[in-house]
Amino acid sequence: MIKYINEIIRAHKKAVDTLETSSLKTIARAAEAIISALKNGGTIYLCGNGGSAADAQHIASELVNRFESSRKALPAIAFTTDSSILTSIANDDSYNATFARQTEAFIKKGDILWALSTSGSSASILAAAEVAKNKGAMVLAFTGKRESNLECLADICLCANNESTARSQEIHQLAYHIICGLVDRAFSVKGS
Repeated sequence: MIKYINEIIRAHKKAVDTLETSSLKTIARAAEAIISALKNGGTIYLCGNGGSAADAQHIASELVNRFESSRKALPAIAFTTDSSILTSIANDDSYNATFARQTEAFIKKGDILWALSTSGSSASILAAAEVAKNKGAMVLAFTGKRESNLECLADICLCANNESTARSQEIHQLAYHIICGLVDRAFSVKGS
């Protein structure tokens, strides 16, 4: 057991080292885009499947409520939270349309679709990204594999570049916590 635990910790440290050496500018660009969209009246919409759905909801809660400091509530919605919308679209159309239909209904130019997919090839996420692009919204992608279909659609893409879904999700969480901290600073009582 100890050997396995050490292997996972070493793999995590290596993934963090890769993030530090290759993605700082991407994290800053993502934070700047989110801050700009919010300051200009935009909304952040998020989507993901499985663990990425949980991350989407986590991010939305950090933006709407607060991350680490007091500030005004910020508009963010996770497309994974309305069970009636999700099940009606999946039943009447297909699961792959669940986020695209919501994107069609809500997203406008000036908004951001924050799409999370460790594979970068999830059909439901790609469909939403295509609709967002067609509506003139920005697509911010968090992926796990380089040169994925989602990365190609995105305006900004943070790629964990890791074969392990778990390591990719750990990197995504670290990156979005940093972004939420930067957003907090931009909208804090002192900074607003």
